[in-house]
Amino acid sequence: MSVPVRNVAGMESTSEHVLVRTAPSGEPVVVERAGREWVVAEGALRWFERTNWWELQRRMPRGQGRIDVEVWRVQARLGRNPRSDLATMDLERDPTGGGWRLRRAA
Repeated sequence: MSVPVRNVAGMESTSEHVLVRTAPSGEPVVVERAGREWVVAEGALRWFERTNWWELQRRMPRGQGRIDVEVWRVQARLGRNPRSDLATMDLERDPTGGGWRLRRAA
């Protein structure tokens, strides 16, 4: 389920869990969203951001040695149609290893 948060520079912010298939290097190659498959068509960008864990919890999560969140920005096409428009997606990897969340899509 997608929950719009705000519109930033043409990108819809969401809080949506998605399935992501990755290359052996960890780079996203396919994003499954709302029953549709988006194939990453362009090189992905990766960066890390600090989390404000204290806003969600009273203590730092046990066993979590780092407080950075891994974020990937990808451009993907719907299916394998080379004429499909590119969509830009910001994906956040769950730091506990539980999956992926779509932050923004345009």
